[in-house]
Amino acid sequence: MTTARAERAAHPWPWVLGRQLSGVFEIERRSVLDGEVRFSGRLLVPLEAAEATLAPRVEPFGYTPLIQTPNEIALVRYAYLPAARPGPPWPLNLALFLATVCTTVLVGSGLDLTVLLEPGGLAAFRRLADPDFLLPGLLFSSGLLLILGCHELGHYFAARAYGVQVSLPYFVPLPLWPMGTMGAIIRMRSPIPNRKVLFDIGIAGPLLGMVVALPVLILGLALSPVKPLQGVAFQEGNSLAYLFLKWLVKGPIRPGYDVMLHPFALAGWLGFFVTALNLMPLSQLDGGHIAYAALTRRFRYVVVLFLGVLVALFAVSRWPGWLVWVGLALLLGLRHPPPLDEATPLDPLRRALVLVALALLVALLTPLPFAVYEF
Repeated sequence: MTTARAERAAHPWPWVLGRQLSGVFEIERRSVLDGEVRFSGRLLVPLEAAEATLAPRVEPFGYTPLIQTPNEIALVRYAYLPAARPGPPWPLNLALFLATVCTTVLVGSGLDLTVLLEPGGLAAFRRLADPDFLLPGLLFSSGLLLILGCHELGHYFAARAYGVQVSLPYFVPLPLWPMGTMGAIIRMRSPIPNRKVLFDIGIAGPLLGMVVALPVLILGLALSPVKPLQGVAFQEGNSLAYLFLKWLVKGPIRPGYDVMLHPFALAGWLGFFVTALNLMPLSQLDGGHIAYAALTRRFRYVVVLFLGVLVALFAVSRWPGWLVWVGLALLLGLRHPPPLDEATPLDPLRRALVLVALALLVALLTPLPFAVYEF
């Protein structure tokens, strides 16, 4: 048996799969490492067409193409086939959404789990029978869930537009101040084809969420009275965007006075705050998707730099939440899963939108989000 034939008998997959690359990639070298079959050579078709052409050829063998450069293609095994792992049925999504409606209404009405720790706390929930008491909670819940829902639907519809299998949003109820929820998530059930798709899915949520949060906040500020600060008062933090909108809607505010937030205004402010958090270039956050799509493997340097920014924000504001985010980022790791084709660059429009996302992060980030003052 010749050396070449012996090699094919010992490691058949580079040769079996290599035939599927015919007309797409000219093979010069083949190798196998931990079940990953790697080919070096020269791409014969445009980058964006390569993944779409190769995927249906190699998926029947249990592999997915990963195009790292025009001169290197890796075929990697996926431990699942998307169609073989359906997610939980939609009634679970509906049940979680209805539970989140309840928790956000409670929090918006001034009731959360901490009320139960107070004397006669359980009796306080009877106030929900009073329409005047319940109305602020309903307004807050409707505004906040509209913003969060549109944010997640932005991701959902962008993913579906590109044929990426994705779950419906899962809302997470949390009956604690200030939101009554931990937001919502969607689950990707199939790989991301390329950097452009990763970018579009990542940025669609913040942009659509902001389209809703902006009018909700402006309407809420218009309905919010300006009153003197007295006693013990909760004050929301000021981002550049929030300061500008307060000035635009209310004009200059005298010292010792502040805006008493209408439920819509609080919902809009939280929408701005959550959008800023999501735009942070960390791990699986929207900002992480955007940064990785723009920078690929250099993404980790941005993560390290931004962790330094979070530490600096803590040093200035003493808000412990920034250190919590640092801990979460380190726990989740500095890496980001690559799309199947990470060689195709972003076009000029998407590169411009990267700067828009960065500007939004700077404008929406609130150094000291929450504070309690006594006047």
